[in-house]
Amino acid sequence: MKKPGLIFLSLSEQAELLMKRQISSVELTSAYIKRIETLNPKLNAYITVTAEDALKSARKAQADIDSGDYKGPLHGIPFAVKDQICTKGIRTTNSSTVLGDYVPNFDATIITKLKAAGAILLGKLNLSEFASGGRFKYPYGRPRNPWNPDYEPGSSSSGSGIATATSMCSTSIGEDTSGSIRHPSSWCGVVGLRPTWGRVSRYGLFGVIWSMDQAGPISRTVEDCALTLQPIVGFDRKDPNSAKVAVPNYHKLLKGEISGTKVGVVRELIDDQMVDTEVKMATQKAIGKLEELGAEVHEVRIPLAPMARIIFYAHMYVEMPALYRDWVNNRLEEFDYDAQVKYHTGRLISAQHYYKIQRLRAELRSQVLSALNSCDVLVSPTMRVAAPLIKSFQMPRSKLDAIDTLVRGPDQTPMVPLAGVPAISFPCGFTSAEKGFMPIGLQVIGRPFCESTILNVAYTYEQNTFWHERRPEI
Repeated sequence: MKKPGLIFLSLSEQAELLMKRQISSVELTSAYIKRIETLNPKLNAYITVTAEDALKSARKAQADIDSGDYKGPLHGIPFAVKDQICTKGIRTTNSSTVLGDYVPNFDATIITKLKAAGAILLGKLNLSEFASGGRFKYPYGRPRNPWNPDYEPGSSSSGSGIATATSMCSTSIGEDTSGSIRHPSSWCGVVGLRPTWGRVSRYGLFGVIWSMDQAGPISRTVEDCALTLQPIVGFDRKDPNSAKVAVPNYHKLLKGEISGTKVGVVRELIDDQMVDTEVKMATQKAIGKLEELGAEVHEVRIPLAPMARIIFYAHMYVEMPALYRDWVNNRLEEFDYDAQVKYHTGRLISAQHYYKIQRLRAELRSQVLSALNSCDVLVSPTMRVAAPLIKSFQMPRSKLDAIDTLVRGPDQTPMVPLAGVPAISFPCGFTSAEKGFMPIGLQVIGRPFCESTILNVAYTYEQNTFWHERRPEI
């Protein structure tokens, strides 16, 4: 019997029903396909929907479950993946016309692991071109915020944030180089985790910056995020940069208790004059809640934190045209105009300047790790502002305007990948109706390979608040 609201249940709730055979994977997958057909034309979360393959996989998953071969919490669960990650026999565009016809003959390791866990692939999700941030045109449809389609959904894992928030999948996979998991998670009102660099294999992932790229989950709850993370972590021989580090059971470590946990509030990221007043207030209330729940809260200083954005973009502007040199040299006009400007800019950065940026990055990492020596986690707003209205991109009018745009973007996320540490964003409030009643995210940053710690802090907060229970009315 079809259960009402099935697609709105958390992954953990769906998993329990599947395990007990109270629902079928076919039923759940069919419900999501119908939901995609209804909402995707309005929001453009998906670039490619694999409905036929998904139903075939769902029938196989259900047959295995019925026979007693239950593989775990993701068995029979429909998920979707950012179209930056290769999928065998399924078009992988990277949201670019340059790759409009590219169909890989292999699966990325992430996809292989999720399939082995019994998860059902629904399709490929929208993003900015080559995951490089803002753009002028979206060849596969402009992604729109599910809370209000006139607002930005976040970049670049926009489709992952939209699809998860609107229950067009049970959970999703995004990729975060500067903040592309946490950015749309914050603006779409869901939970997104960027693991430690090297925690998840990047084999089969179109890169941006090799020393920062990292895929991770975007889910509706922290528990779902932990369950989605579990099967994709671990060393992979196909990715020599993946880490040979023990993997804990993330779900079992969600204790819902943070008494004595040392929380450092990053002064530079909360006192920044560009942080919106309502975002700052929501962040301060969330920090107060953590303290009420037993955390030991104090302020920390990371002097280079305000420079993280410009340090990051100097890396990206140099590395992306080098990574995709042949396409940039021979097919540059096929890229979005925004990307063309970035690639030309990168070619103008001298080796001396790049060397200086590398030294600044090392010093910033040292400052972050030093702060984490005295704290279990660091906290800040995920974004300086909540989602703004969609507007046409405009080129900077002067050199000073360009510098201001680069340094003072909306995100508070680039410090994390520069330091190589994990971070999670989760809902902690909404703006006023005057500002669109849009979600606000809190960012919690942890020590290297301590994903379980930041998950538990987020889970404890979530269990004692109600923000995660709200759904966009669309």
